[in-house]
Amino acid sequence: MKGKVVICGVNTSVLPLLGEKESEELMRAVKAGDAAARERFIIGNMRLVLSVIKRFWAKKANSDDVFQAGCIGLIKSIDNFDPDIGVKFSTYAVPMIIGEIKRFLRDVNSLRISRSIRDTAYQVLKTRGEIEREDEEATLEKIADRMHVAVSDVSYALDAISDPVSLYDPVFNKAGDTLMIMDQLGDEKNTDENWTEHVALETAMSRLDEREKRILQLRYYEGKTQTEISEEVGISQAQVSRLEKNALKSIKSKICY
Repeated sequence: MKGKVVICGVNTSVLPLLGEKESEELMRAVKAGDAAARERFIIGNMRLVLSVIKRFWAKKANSDDVFQAGCIGLIKSIDNFDPDIGVKFSTYAVPMIIGEIKRFLRDVNSLRISRSIRDTAYQVLKTRGEIEREDEEATLEKIADRMHVAVSDVSYALDAISDPVSLYDPVFNKAGDTLMIMDQLGDEKNTDENWTEHVALETAMSRLDEREKRILQLRYYEGKTQTEISEEVGISQAQVSRLEKNALKSIKSKICY
C-alpha cells in the first residue's frame, strides 16, 4: 500500500481522522464513561501523535518507543481534558504529548562516560580526599598539581561523573507555583507554543478538500497570484478568491478558540 508506515504494529496510513463534531460527541461519551467511545477517540487521535513525533525523528530513538510514549501522553490528555473549558482538544493535548516524549527521551538517553575519564575521576576524588585529610582546601589547582595533570582535566573529570540535571528539575516552588530550569531558558523560534500552533495548523489543513489545499499551497507556499492560480487550477480568479477565503476561514475556526 502506497504511503504505508507501520509503527507498533499500527498501519498509520489507514488511521481514521475524526471530524470536529464527531470528536466533540465522542469526548462527551468518554467523559460519561463509554469505554468504546474512549477507544475510538484514542485511535482517532493517533494521527495527532504522529504529527508530534516527527519532531523527534532525529533523536535516534526507536520510533515504536517514541510513538508509545506519545500515546501515553495522548491518553493522559484524554483523561484530564475538560470539554467545558472552551479549548480544542488538540491544543490541550499537544503539549502533554510532547512532555511525555521528552520525559521518555530523557530517561533512556543516559550519559555514557569512557573508562579513561572514569579512572581520572576516581584519581581526582582520591587525591581530593588526601588533601582534605591534611586539613587543606582541595582546590582544583592543588589536585591538578598533585596529580601532575592540567586543571582542565580535573574539572572535566568531575563534571563527567556529576549527576545530570534535568530541565524539569524545580528551582523554585512556592504555593503551588513551580519554576523549572527549562522555564529560564529562551528559544524564540523552537518553542512548544510555536510547535503547537504548527501541529494545529497541519490538522486544520488536513480537513480541507484537495482543491482548497492546492490553492493555499500555490498562494502561500509558492507565492503565486490568484490569476496565476486560476490558470493552473482551471477555474476563474473569482472562484480562486472565494475558495481561498473559505479555506482561511475554516482554518481559523479550527485553530482559534
